Amino acid sequence: MAKPIKPGVDPGFKPRELRARTPNQERYINAALQNQVTLVSGPAGTGKTHIAVGMAIKMLRARQIDKIILTRPLVGIGKDVGFFPGGLDEKVGPYLIPYFDELQYYLSYSMLVQLQREKVIEAVPPFLLRGRTFNNAYIIMDEAQNASCMELKTLLTRFGETSKMVIAGDFVQSDLPEYDQGAFKTVVDRLYDLDGIEHVPLTNKDIVRARIISEILDRLTKGF
Repeated sequence: MAKPIKPGVDPGFKPRELRARTPNQERYINAALQNQVTLVSGPAGTGKTHIAVGMAIKMLRARQIDKIILTRPLVGIGKDVGFFPGGLDEKVGPYLIPYFDELQYYLSYSMLVQLQREKVIEAVPPFLLRGRTFNNAYIIMDEAQNASCMELKTLLTRFGETSKMVIAGDFVQSDLPEYDQGAFKTVVDRLYDLDGIEHVPLTNKDIVRARIISEILDRLTKGF
């Protein structure tokens, strides 16, 4: 195995360390370390994607994985993938912006572009997952509340023994029609006692993006 990349040696990796800011976030990090699949649920601002990306970069930097796979349901607030102009990359790109915001917290822009070019960091839309096998990889899906049962089932059968996966979502913030909602919750309920899989629930107390978000969610959830 290659020697780990040390902070300061490769300027492409920013000297930032992932750290938990709440007890539940610490549980999330430990679950991701100890399990092959981590299911994390909770409201916006609780660090679901930030921690998943941070764990992936940490393992990539230590040469414990060979690549990072990013996927996300192509469902927006009021618009679907067909709304955006251009080819597949142009259509999928806007949905992946939250990942790249988090990646640039840990990587320089030039390093991010290089890793994408070399397919070390690869974005794969859910409808292109079938037929793929991801070995020695860290796979992340966020906004899982917008995924269908088939998309989640396909994702959960794509990785090899040496890979890890984080599936993150918010049970109450789905952008799907009401009759299509609930697949992520169903997956959590059916897999909760399987060895190698752990569900970590985050709450409004774990919101670290801005303290006022907790108050906003409390007030807007009532009556919407």
